[in-house]
Amino acid sequence: MRLLVLGGTEFAGRAVVEAALGRGWEVTVFHRGRHGAPPGVRTLLGDRTAPDGLAALDEDPGAWDVVVDTWSAAPRAVRDSARLLRDRAGRYVYVSSCSVYAWAPPAGYTEQAPLVEGASADAGHTEYAQDKRGGELAVLDSFGADRSVLVRAGLILGPYENVGRLPWWLTRMARGGPVLAPGPRDLPLQYVDVRDLAEWILDAAEQELSGPYNLISPQGHATTGELLRACAEVTGGAAELRWTEPEVILEAGVEPWTQLPVWVPPDSDLHDALHSADVSRAVATGLRCRPVAETVADTWRWLQDIGGTAPQRADRTVKGLAPEVEAKVLARVDGVGGVDSITS
Repeated sequence: MRLLVLGGTEFAGRAVVEAALGRGWEVTVFHRGRHGAPPGVRTLLGDRTAPDGLAALDEDPGAWDVVVDTWSAAPRAVRDSARLLRDRAGRYVYVSSCSVYAWAPPAGYTEQAPLVEGASADAGHTEYAQDKRGGELAVLDSFGADRSVLVRAGLILGPYENVGRLPWWLTRMARGGPVLAPGPRDLPLQYVDVRDLAEWILDAAEQELSGPYNLISPQGHATTGELLRACAEVTGGAAELRWTEPEVILEAGVEPWTQLPVWVPPDSDLHDALHSADVSRAVATGLRCRPVAETVADTWRWLQDIGGTAPQRADRTVKGLAPEVEAKVLARVDGVGGVDSITS
């Protein structure tokens, strides 16, 4: 298979490239040159946001079986790429987001749920949801429904993460001491390991799939307790998880999802939207999800290999709870809900 990845040097794009190389595919990476591409790829340089930014791609004589695009800003960048490639590629896989569904999607929502309004393939950068839906529209316009795969990802975790969620939890656990652990422990989570996302994308290309897919693990593949305990254990067991009721955390003014990454309170629109999607369509087409302990351990190993500081995308908010804020909340609650002492 001949693969073109637009991006391909960070997080999801890099995982796709590495997975394809592992299958022996011929891989071309088109990127801006800000980060090194994985060894073994053919590289084209250009900036999709600049005038004539696609020149290197336009002038290249290559053709591909599949294009993978992870763009998440102005949809017109996807529009221009898709138009350029529609006669040179067999299929276009766009890594979109479950954010494209109209707020707030109910628990159990499928790919047929209502979509956000106001999106356009010709738009500049606006809001994340509209940008991602605009990207979908751009792909559909050039490749049609039969040659497009819209990967509506949810929470993505794993090595190379540049958003700051799992790296923050790992760094916090490594620091040790009492840790504000948001309950309940058995709260079901939905996420996808970036490498499982990548493998499913390549499988979809080989199977010539088309259409939209909610691409996250089945609900309950892991729980909050399993995720945080795995983080505490892999970092050496110096952390003491102070399980705290959701109401106590919210009353203290702590922001779910941002200050306590991954976590959102149960019985809320946020939880239904982020951790309650129907993913049966993806599972039926081969989605396989590795254990949470493996995702956590491999991410910790990667963090140590790069010196302990994860990269941070400039267009994403910084995640995590300041130590002084955590200390104030812990002083007030003293582990309402239980305590887990992790030993190495």
